[in-house]
Amino acid sequence: MAGLVGEQRLDVFVDSFAFAFQESWDADLPVEFPDAFDAGVFVNAFPGRVDVCSVGRMHTVVVAVQVWDGEPPAEQDAAWDVRGEAGFESVSGDVAVWTPSLGRNDDLVELGRKGAWRVRVHCTGRDELAELWESQEPVAGIERYLVQFFPAG
Repeated sequence: MAGLVGEQRLDVFVDSFAFAFQESWDADLPVEFPDAFDAGVFVNAFPGRVDVCSVGRMHTVVVAVQVWDGEPPAEQDAAWDVRGEAGFESVSGDVAVWTPSLGRNDDLVELGRKGAWRVRVHCTGRDELAELWESQEPVAGIERYLVQFFPAG
């Protein structure tokens, strides 16, 4: 049975409908964020990078990030609006959080080892955010994410 190794809560500023998890040692990445971002894909993977698409153009989201030592138990689908999964390769064992206009932020996810990982992303609050988005009021914490990193294979 898989065990939870670490967990952290991040407040991530989203702009241009996007944020990403990108290899911390990113000097050799062939495509750095936000290049090739596709707003039509909820979770999209590139070498050393996983993009996440929000329904809001500019707002703050709450992200719970978990690192597991094996595949975590499945979350109940009814609790989430959408879910996606992708592969992720880390050469450093650390992952940075990025947004299009602010670039790399200070938050760092420590995987504990380099190598091949899977990233499972869950999101809720999308319908509520879409309704609030029409009001043009500042929005924070409506869209919520659970992001789980676990070793591939």
